Amino acid sequence: MANIKIRGHDVRIDIRAELEEFEWHRAKWTSNKLIAASPFRYDRSPSFFVLLEENGEYPAGSWGDSGAYDDEWKSGGIVKLLSFLRNETYEETQDYLILKSGEFSIDGDVRIVLPRFNLEPFKRNLQRDIIEIQQSPYLTNRGISLEVQIEAKVGKSSHYGFVAIPWYSPDGQLSNVKYRATKGKTFFYERNARPIRELVFGADLYNQSYDDLIICEAEIDALSWRVAGYNAVAIGGVSFTKQQVDIIRRLPFKRLVVAGDNDKAGFRFNEQIVQALKGRDLAVIQWRNCPFKDANDLLLAKGDNALHALADSANIINHLHVQLFGQ
Repeated sequence: MANIKIRGHDVRIDIRAELEEFEWHRAKWTSNKLIAASPFRYDRSPSFFVLLEENGEYPAGSWGDSGAYDDEWKSGGIVKLLSFLRNETYEETQDYLILKSGEFSIDGDVRIVLPRFNLEPFKRNLQRDIIEIQQSPYLTNRGISLEVQIEAKVGKSSHYGFVAIPWYSPDGQLSNVKYRATKGKTFFYERNARPIRELVFGADLYNQSYDDLIICEAEIDALSWRVAGYNAVAIGGVSFTKQQVDIIRRLPFKRLVVAGDNDKAGFRFNEQIVQALKGRDLAVIQWRNCPFKDANDLLLAKGDNALHALADSANIINHLHVQLFGQ
C-alpha cells in the first residue's frame, strides 16, 4: 500500500491492484515497477512504466511514457493515469480513491470508515458555445458519418488537436465534454463539470422508432452503432452507477443489447449491466472468435452490415440465470 496525496490528504492505495484491473500489452511486472506498452498511444513496444513503490523524489504511482506525443502525456501521477484507464473525470477518480481508502482492517475484521474529506461540488451545466459544431476529420476516418456527427453535436473546441464529444443530460442540457486526441488515445473531460457517472452518452438522442437499444462502453462505439442505424448509448467509465441505471430504465426500448468490448474488461462490463438491469428483455453481444476489439474496429474493417449481423446473433439472456460464461 502507498500513501498518495489527494486534495491535501494522505490516501492509501494499492497501486498494483488498481493497475491489474486493466489489460497491459507486453507487460512486465517487477517488485517495484510495471513496464508495458503505452496505453496512451498505438504502441507495440514496452516504452511505458509505472512505479509501484516510492522511489526517491518520485511517489508511488508516478509514470512515464518515453514515446509521448506531447509533454502533457509524457509523465504524471496515479490519479491522472487511473482517470484515463477508468474513462472518467479527474475529480471522479479522486472521489473513487478517497472513498475506497475508507476500508481498513483491525484485528482481522474489516471496518468501513466514512471519509472525512469534503468532496468538491461540481458545476452542473456548461455553455453550449464551448463547442463549435462541425464535422471532425478524425471521426470521419473512424467511419462515423457526417449525419451521425451532426446529430451528436460533435465539433471543434479551443483545445488544438482534440475533437469535442459532448455529453448531454436526458433533458438536453450540455453537462460535460470529452476531448479526444486526434493522434494517439489520450483524452480528458471538462474540469468541474457534471460527473460522467451521472450521465449516459446518447440518452438525449433516443429515437423511439427503434426497438433495440445498444449499450456499450465508449462514445465512439456508440456512434459506430448509430452509423448502422441503431439507438446506442455509452456509460463511459468502468462502473454502471445508480444514476445511469435510472436513466437507462426511463428509455422506451423493448430490448437492451449489451455490447461491451471484446476483452476481459468488456466481459465484466456485460456482466455488470445484466446484473443491474435483470428483469428487462436483454441480449448480450457474443464476440466468440471475432478478431476485432470493439464495434468501431468492426465497422472500419467490415462495414455496418457486420454490426447488424453481430446484433442479430446476440445471446438472449434467461432472467433465471444472469451469469455470463463462455464468451
